[in-house]
Amino acid sequence: MDRLTPSLGRLIGAAMLVCVPATAVLLGLTLWGRLSVGVALVAGVLIWTLTALLLRSILREFMVVSRHIRGLGGRSEAGEGAAPTPRLEIAQGLLGAAQHLDRGWRRRTQALRDQLRSDEQVLNTLPDPLLMIAKEAVVTRANEAARSLFGRDPAGQEIITLLRDPGVLDSVERVLAGGTAPRQTIWVMPGAVEREFEVRATPLPSPSIDGSVALLGLHDITALRRLEQMRADFVANASHELRTPLSSLIGFTETLSTSAKNDPEARERFLAIMLEQGRRMQRLIEDLLSLSRIEMEEHTPPDEAVVLPGLIASVTRFLEIKAREKTMTLSVEAPPDLPPAIGDADQLSQIFQNLLDNAIKYGRPGTPVEVRLAVVERGPPAMPAGLRAPCLRVSVIDHGEGIAKAHLPRLTERFYRVDKARSRALGGTGLGLAIVKHVVVRHRGAMTIESDPGLGTTVSVFLPLHGPRPPRRAAPSA
Repeated sequence: MDRLTPSLGRLIGAAMLVCVPATAVLLGLTLWGRLSVGVALVAGVLIWTLTALLLRSILREFMVVSRHIRGLGGRSEAGEGAAPTPRLEIAQGLLGAAQHLDRGWRRRTQALRDQLRSDEQVLNTLPDPLLMIAKEAVVTRANEAARSLFGRDPAGQEIITLLRDPGVLDSVERVLAGGTAPRQTIWVMPGAVEREFEVRATPLPSPSIDGSVALLGLHDITALRRLEQMRADFVANASHELRTPLSSLIGFTETLSTSAKNDPEARERFLAIMLEQGRRMQRLIEDLLSLSRIEMEEHTPPDEAVVLPGLIASVTRFLEIKAREKTMTLSVEAPPDLPPAIGDADQLSQIFQNLLDNAIKYGRPGTPVEVRLAVVERGPPAMPAGLRAPCLRVSVIDHGEGIAKAHLPRLTERFYRVDKARSRALGGTGLGLAIVKHVVVRHRGAMTIESDPGLGTTVSVFLPLHGPRPPRRAAPSA
């Protein structure tokens, strides 16, 4: 049966209901003798038939209008599907009212969509990562900064899979439960370079159209924390390192102003010592300032192409005189087709100047210092996965006394020295390898230190290649 045709049972029931008054009149006339039973039956059947036909037409129009109204909610566009043209005025009015409501609903929906897009554009322009969270602790939306932070769009993921921190999760749970969260919570994002964020969870005034009920904001305070740590390190370590030369300067100055002021030989000797102590303080301050600058740039990787053989050759020329004083030789081995590295030329020069200077200081007189460059199939796990294979390896090899394995993990700590007296005597500040480590981290590279007591030390720096990756016909991996 046509879905737009009323069912027979419904039509009979409706006709009988409408015919009740007429049936009552015919029954009364029959009882009073005005109509015969046969005539009354014929009249009743005729009235019922005409009523049923009329109702069928009316119900059909209402069913057409009803189906059209039900279909309005399922259409994505207001113009989809042709509207019916009922003949009955009441059906026309019902249809017009429904279409008016439909147009208003669609205007409201479009306005909400436009507002949602506008809000999303505003959120994407904000520098802080922002996450919109639903009642089920699921991320509904994230701005561009959040997508960049997590390396993907976190929408649809549970917050517990993104921020595995009990304090942050507790704040989110409180807000979702209708309570108030602490003013701020600290979250440390693990990685090659740890980042620290101040996290705030805030309930929305009303649920968003996408089901969001709370906003989670992450403010990067890594730079601030590093500044605080640098200040604390400077006060603790620099004051310790400066105390000895300052004490020497003050002592010799007092001596020169009293008993030794008329002794030319003592005066010359004391002035030489004072000059050396002053230079030592100058080197320390220069290294601290250099380390500070590098740390401030650590989150901004360089993007220049640097040809390492030429850069290292210029560093070796600078240090040749120092090497000759110990009858040492400097050699550089590099394949002719070595591709450039991604880097900052000045900072890479600082890396190799520090490493070669250390090799000359701690290498045995008369032994060579070797620099070997090669492309390796895979770098250490500390490098980002996308830059690890293949990559450049630069190894600086000396033939000195070597370093015990117990000291190797701490060599890149600030002011750490294996032999403090020897290091100070050779003019070391204790910051050289710390500077190298931070420059390597900024370059998204890695550094390894291998040493055998009595044989020497090999320090290898791994750097990402610039441009297309060459075929993997490289030296063995790290």
